[in-house]
Amino acid sequence: MTSATLDAPVALTADREGVVPELRQGVARPVRGYLPRLLLGVALAYVVIVVGIPVIAVFAEALRKGVAYYLQAISEPDALSAMRLTLLASAVAVPANLVFGVTAAWTVAKFDFPGKTILTTLIELPLSVSPVVSGLTLVLVFGAQGWFGPWLQAHGVHVIFAIPGILLATTFITLPYIARELIPLMQAQGREEEEAALVLGANAAQILWYVTLPNVRWGLLYGVILCNARAMGEFGAVSVVSGHVRGLTNTLPLHVEILYNEYNSAAAFACASLLALLALVTLAVKSLLERRYLKGYS
Repeated sequence: MTSATLDAPVALTADREGVVPELRQGVARPVRGYLPRLLLGVALAYVVIVVGIPVIAVFAEALRKGVAYYLQAISEPDALSAMRLTLLASAVAVPANLVFGVTAAWTVAKFDFPGKTILTTLIELPLSVSPVVSGLTLVLVFGAQGWFGPWLQAHGVHVIFAIPGILLATTFITLPYIARELIPLMQAQGREEEEAALVLGANAAQILWYVTLPNVRWGLLYGVILCNARAMGEFGAVSVVSGHVRGLTNTLPLHVEILYNEYNSAAAFACASLLALLALVTLAVKSLLERRYLKGYS
């Protein structure tokens, strides 16, 4: 094969599930030539400098005072409370957005209705605005001087500067992740299988459970992983609505900020390393799912 052939573009056509068959089978063009290798080297260097070195620095700083101090820092009552609240926020946000994401994606991809474009735009909204702005909108709606604040206070319901506000903020920020994974995948699949099941007498619930979801299961799992990672690492919106009450309304990212502002950098990096570990586990699970997905079509 000549160099001209190697440099020529290859026409790859995606199938009905939006995946290139050649990539499913693990077929890829080898990196040859000066320019591709140069670009690969630049990309690797950029990733190492921007991502790799900071992650290594976090773990190095976390263990700077020894393993005993590290374990003590992550086992303090405030740190444990922050971990529990972080896990609680994720445990509430992910299932809520799972139900919403599947419902919204199925509706947008499989049906035509007035306001479809508006719904799609609203799904993307949390990604388009700053998390701080998202937190301020929750304060505007549920705060003491907000739209529903006086009514909530009269009934003894506390949202802002309390756990419900943190759960709302986390759910709002992570709302698009599952839906955005499923909508293009369902649209690429088309409606033929659903229409065939409908002709055979299946109802809407059966079509969704036995036809649609099995075809998008890997995309669904990928969206859940991204949603969970974002929920555990959310800072901006949660910082606005939390009130920074130690042991009560601080999530793990907020606890890291407080420790760092108090010049307790070793403890701050120790808690930050937990978030880094969660991110690495998320990447490992994502890679495993992608490998299984591609292996299933090899």
